[in-house]
Amino acid sequence: MSDFPLPAKRDVRRSFERAAPTYDGAALLQREVCERIFQRLDYIKIDPRRILDIGCGTGYGAAKLMERYARASVTGIDLAHAMLSLSARRNAPRSLLRRLSLQASRYHGVCADAEALPVTSASCELFFSSLTLQWCDPQRFFTEAWRVLAPGGLLMFSTFGPDTLKELRAAFANIDARPHVNPFLDMHDVGDLLLGAGFADPVMDMEIITLTYADLKAMLSELKSIGAHNVMPGRRAGLMGRDAWQRLVARYEAYRKDARLPATFEVVYGHAWKLAAAKRNRDDGRQVIDFHPAQKAGR
Repeated sequence: MSDFPLPAKRDVRRSFERAAPTYDGAALLQREVCERIFQRLDYIKIDPRRILDIGCGTGYGAAKLMERYARASVTGIDLAHAMLSLSARRNAPRSLLRRLSLQASRYHGVCADAEALPVTSASCELFFSSLTLQWCDPQRFFTEAWRVLAPGGLLMFSTFGPDTLKELRAAFANIDARPHVNPFLDMHDVGDLLLGAGFADPVMDMEIITLTYADLKAMLSELKSIGAHNVMPGRRAGLMGRDAWQRLVARYEAYRKDARLPATFEVVYGHAWKLAAAKRNRDDGRQVIDFHPAQKAGR
């Protein structure tokens, strides 16, 4: 989206490369959100043979996908080589027998950008992505998802909504004019983008998850440990001055409750289908209908 501020791609990659060694130790929220996506999958009847896990990170979701869909092959896609290495290690066959069998080929990792996937069109039945969309141009993300999904395929994802880190955003207000917290799309805007990309029957829901911390430094340290610190263009190049830091801490302290500081995360979940006859809206407003051989998707 040309009018939506986006993080710098090279900085996103660098941030997650550096965070790979500390990611699993700090990614409590990320694992919980992934678990809740799988709870939503419980109500959707599909039997995919080819799955893409976009923004696979250290491979937690990929492992669960292979466990759930025992006949499926999973390709993990991530922008950071270091994350992919950990994902490959997590999802490597454990026994020599499995390494020598076809099981060894069920997981593959590919270092790539979610907005420009090196993947054949209409080649997967499930496009899965947990907490990656917020790092991408959402319009390009959904366009690629639609392209690589086979007719009848399912897009399943999560992302963050605009109330995420609202306490930190408010505390930073008037400290300076630079961006400190990433912007996040509203759930309804995400739904509109899904329809514009050609997806059918989009279902969106949202929930608030609140984490608590002993102090502000602990919260910012955890964000850095998972690679989720500020990478927006125009951000401060150096460290914050002592006076500005003290003002920030004092403003955040106003949110303290029961001896803990809260951090709000608005988690948005969504899924949608690529139908056999898919309708897309062009930029000029015209509608295009793409006809494919009929393929049933169990729901």
